[in-house]
Amino acid sequence: MSPLELVGTVFGFINIYLLVRRSVWNFPAALAMVSCVGFVLFEARLYAEAGLQVFFFIVNLWGWWLWSRVKDAGDQVPVGWMSWPARFAWLGVTAIASIALGLALHRWTDAALPMADSAVAGMSVTAQLLLSFRRIENWFLWIAIDLVSIGLYVMRDLPLLALLYVAFLAMSVLGQSEWTRAYRRDCQMRREEVAV
Repeated sequence: MSPLELVGTVFGFINIYLLVRRSVWNFPAALAMVSCVGFVLFEARLYAEAGLQVFFFIVNLWGWWLWSRVKDAGDQVPVGWMSWPARFAWLGVTAIASIALGLALHRWTDAALPMADSAVAGMSVTAQLLLSFRRIENWFLWIAIDLVSIGLYVMRDLPLLALLYVAFLAMSVLGQSEWTRAYRRDCQMRREEVAV
């Protein structure tokens, strides 16, 4: 267990709490978390996930900018669902990218668990992009990612990250529930405004 793993874990808890609350301030915590976790994952030879932290850093900056532009009166962002064709397209691209990355890591690196590592990386890219676009489906992906990640981190002897992802799993379930309720409330408010 390293100090960076501990610091990354603390910022991870802060990030997910603020994210569930739909607060734009989740992004600074995310930037700190991915910076720490990236180094920890690289040392554990989980290269796809280590590289993913660089992607997360960039996308969190972009997400911060996007969310800062669309807040409601309570300093929260509105959320919504994707269409079925969009879901299938995102799923197909995610699967193809994950498999391709896993095969590349298996062939050209000494990566530990390249296919599982790549599946987490591919799903995480999609989930992070959907989060930036404020789509509720991001939570379902995070739930799957959390389950796989817990196993990966236990196998790679990263107990704090495994514990963090157990918390992420619980918070992802809560986030999905909260964002769905928020969407329903927003739809109800719009219907009431139209009726008036």
